[in-house]
Amino acid sequence: MDHQLSHVRSDGSAHMVDVTGKDTTARTSRAQAVVHTRSDVIDLIMDADLPKGDALPVARVAGIMAAKKTWETIPLCHPIPLGKITVDFEADVDAGTLRVITLVKTKGVTGVEMEALSAVSTAALTVYDMIKAVDARAVITDIKVLEKTGGKSGDWAISEPGDDS
Repeated sequence: MDHQLSHVRSDGSAHMVDVTGKDTTARTSRAQAVVHTRSDVIDLIMDADLPKGDALPVARVAGIMAAKKTWETIPLCHPIPLGKITVDFEADVDAGTLRVITLVKTKGVTGVEMEALSAVSTAALTVYDMIKAVDARAVITDIKVLEKTGGKSGDWAISEPGDDS
């Protein structure tokens, strides 16, 4: 099966895809990242008692800012007017994990998967920056798109932890 790469010209050079002929639709994307640390560090995060301060509001704003600037940091992304960006956190003290989940929405001609991934990555990196004084060995894993809606390729979602589907 021969696939034409949308961001590569016939001469092999990269270019920005022409989206001017695409239909404007509502588009969403959800993404996640997981910060693995120690249970006591999760307690410090949730109690806003880290040496650098309250990590979650800082990480939330960092994620929102990153989504808005995705087109400036990922070379072939289009600037997209974003209608909604959320950054949420799910702590599991026993497992020593903090799950970061982002949601990005737009009404436009191209999807927002990269914006959701930029937001979640930057939020997780900000959490790491805020906790490294107490756990420099923390690890960020499982950065991925969870769900996408809108556009010609349709809607899809992956199973999340605890799903029986």
